[in-house]
Amino acid sequence: MMDALHEIHDFLPCRTPAQWIDNALENQDLLLIDHAHCEKKAASTALSLMYRYVDNNDLLNKMSRLAREELRHFEQVLAIMNKRNVAYTHLTPARYAAGLREAVRTEDPGRLVDVLIVGAVIEARSCERFAALAPFLDEELAGFYTGLLKSEARHYQDYLALAVKANSGPVDERVATFLAIEQRLIETPDAEFRFHSGPVSAAGKA
Repeated sequence: MMDALHEIHDFLPCRTPAQWIDNALENQDLLLIDHAHCEKKAASTALSLMYRYVDNNDLLNKMSRLAREELRHFEQVLAIMNKRNVAYTHLTPARYAAGLREAVRTEDPGRLVDVLIVGAVIEARSCERFAALAPFLDEELAGFYTGLLKSEARHYQDYLALAVKANSGPVDERVATFLAIEQRLIETPDAEFRFHSGPVSAAGKA
C-alpha cells in the first residue's frame, strides 16, 4: 500500500494543506456527510460512463466493479453516520469537481479521455486525503479511512489506464492540464468546507 501511496504523492501536484486538515477535524460531521455524497457521485459517474460507452468492454468491466465498490463505501459511511447520530442531508457541491470538468473537451474521443483523467485525479486526491487525515481521527474512523486507501489507489490506476487506452497513447499533456487546475483548487481558499475543498480560513458552514 505504501508503494501505491508514494505513486499518488508523485502524481499529485501538491499535498493537502495543513489548514484543510484543521478544517476537517473541526467539521467531522460535515466531513462524513460530504464523504457520503462523494461516494454516491463516484458510483453515478461510473454508471454514466457504462451507459455512454457501451462498446468499450474494458471500461464496462472496470466501471461496474468501481460502481459496486463506491456504493459499498457509501453504505459504510452511512453506517458510521448512523452510529454517531449524524443525519445524511443535502449539501451544496464543492467547486472542485466542477472546476476540473470545465476543461473537459466536448467531443469524443477527447471527452472520454478527459473524463477518465478527471476521475483519476479525484480518486488520487481522495486517497491522499484519507491518508493525511487518518492519523488525527478516532480509532474507528481512522481504521475506516485507512481501509479505503487500497481501493481508491486502484480506482486512480484504473481510470488512468483507461484514459491511455482511449487516447491510444500517452496522456501526459492532458494530465498536466488537469493537475494544474487541481493544484489551484486545492491550495486556494474556499468559502465552505467540503471533502475536496481548498482550505477555509474560518470553519465553513453547510
